[in-house]
Amino acid sequence: MKLTMASSPHNHSHKSVSKIMMTVMAACIPGILVQTYFFGFGVLIQLALALITVSLTEAAVLKLRSRAIWPSLSDGSAWLTALLLAISVPPLAPWWVTVIGAFFAIAIVKQLYGGLGFNLFNPAMAAYVLLLISFPVQMTSWSPIQEIVTQTLSLADQFAMIFTEATSQGVTLDKWSTSVIDGATSATPLDSVKTSVSQGYTVTEAMSYIGFGEIAGLGWQYVNLAFLLGGLYLLKAKVINWHIPVSFIVSLGLASGVGYIIAPQSEPGTLFHLFSGATMLGAFFIATDPVSASTTNLGRLIYGAAIGLTVYVIRQFGGYPDAVAFAVVIMNMAVPLIDHYTQPRTYGHGANS
Repeated sequence: MKLTMASSPHNHSHKSVSKIMMTVMAACIPGILVQTYFFGFGVLIQLALALITVSLTEAAVLKLRSRAIWPSLSDGSAWLTALLLAISVPPLAPWWVTVIGAFFAIAIVKQLYGGLGFNLFNPAMAAYVLLLISFPVQMTSWSPIQEIVTQTLSLADQFAMIFTEATSQGVTLDKWSTSVIDGATSATPLDSVKTSVSQGYTVTEAMSYIGFGEIAGLGWQYVNLAFLLGGLYLLKAKVINWHIPVSFIVSLGLASGVGYIIAPQSEPGTLFHLFSGATMLGAFFIATDPVSASTTNLGRLIYGAAIGLTVYVIRQFGGYPDAVAFAVVIMNMAVPLIDHYTQPRTYGHGANS
């Protein structure tokens, strides 16, 4: 039996679930390649770990539920979850971080709720939130971009650091991070700017350090651009609707723009927010999850705008530098309410019918 996804009665695209998932994963390739270029092969190692873990977890849970294994695995939903989680985890995070997150995403967030189509939360983002709260040090220790370190790590070194937390020469992530020039650290640009501003520096001073590009963090701005291109492909292929990504980006852009007008010395501005962290990944690949997102056009606009605003509020006033995962999970809880009040009236019925 071939599963299809369509919103009755007016959506007649009837794309199969597996085709949608594979198309989304293919659209992620440019972002993954750029991320690998700047942060190393650890990105691909984490991806392999996540894919293996979700496959084994999905198979084990389906076996326990006496369900057929291959039909569920082959729809690609678990693999897409693995991909989104893996590229959100720091490339040199210990192996067990990715394994725990991938297991939680499938066993708890997806299968415990009944499988694909029944999960309330986006599995990858719920798992990311769990990891960030449980292991904040490991989840915020991003390696410096390859272009600014005095000594790059080989594939073998990155493999060893992920599985033993040190290279064969005994070099740890912290020790290696201090080898970058001009005192750049492994903190993300969002975290670096936020910390510097809290210490009394202006945004201009905070962004004068090595590791920053023309509009955002060096590396991160290109990663976001790559995911933007992938997202535009998804729009062109009609795999996703424009409502959520556009309202997400416009909302975040307006909020950060107003913030910049009010406090230009402590607010990095719109372009910085749009091309930092997981902004474009979140707008096109995460918030648009058809299961956990709003299902009406008006609801999608509200849903995306609320996520964008929440991202800005958490980035500026919260305790975490990036906020896409938190914003998505929070708004996942609001989807039933949004859909209830934005359902279009049945054709032929008036306002008072």
